[in-house]
Amino acid sequence: MSQPSDRKARVSAPGKIDPSLGEFWVETPWEIFQQGHNLSCYERKRVYLNVPGKVRGRDFLEISHLTGADNDSDGRSVVAGDFRNNGQLDLVVRQVGGGPVILYENNFPKKHYLKITLRGKPGAKAPTSNRQGIGARLVAMVNGQQIVREMYPVNSYRSQMPNIVHFGLGEQTKVEALKIQWPSGLVQVLKDLPADQHLVVEEGNPKPETVVPGQIIGP
Repeated sequence: MSQPSDRKARVSAPGKIDPSLGEFWVETPWEIFQQGHNLSCYERKRVYLNVPGKVRGRDFLEISHLTGADNDSDGRSVVAGDFRNNGQLDLVVRQVGGGPVILYENNFPKKHYLKITLRGKPGAKAPTSNRQGIGARLVAMVNGQQIVREMYPVNSYRSQMPNIVHFGLGEQTKVEALKIQWPSGLVQVLKDLPADQHLVVEEGNPKPETVVPGQIIGP
């Protein structure tokens, strides 16, 4: 039952079936882990596309068979990031039990985006935030609508997201206003930010730094 190599392995039952309970085991089924195996039922992965719909104007379309991601490997860790530095979020999936690391490239038609790296100023006299701005809340005003992001890179099981805040802008070519509420309590507002760029925003500094292609950003 352990992936990736033991597809046909058999593991002894952790107990006897109680006729009064139907197919439920008397003992806990989690005892299977004490035998050195992980439980995998080889369910196929699912990918959903957010599309216009009747519910709140949006709906989800199941497109797994079109993406190549509908395999039955036992994926556990998932990381979304712009690994090709083209403004589109790709997915990296890590399999349990030593299976392959898989990169799913985002090949949808390119849209506009804005990427933000935060830089807190720890050590200053006034109350300041941590270096990476973890815990900050960002609200982008785009074409009269709000897009909300929070800076929490550790938000996936056994994996960590990049410390870059990504805004997908669709057909819009700018962010009218970006409001940043830093962990220190400072509220910072940047206005009229053109799309398709990566900015480093320092806490309290009204002039963000533009990241050029290939530039390495320090921690």
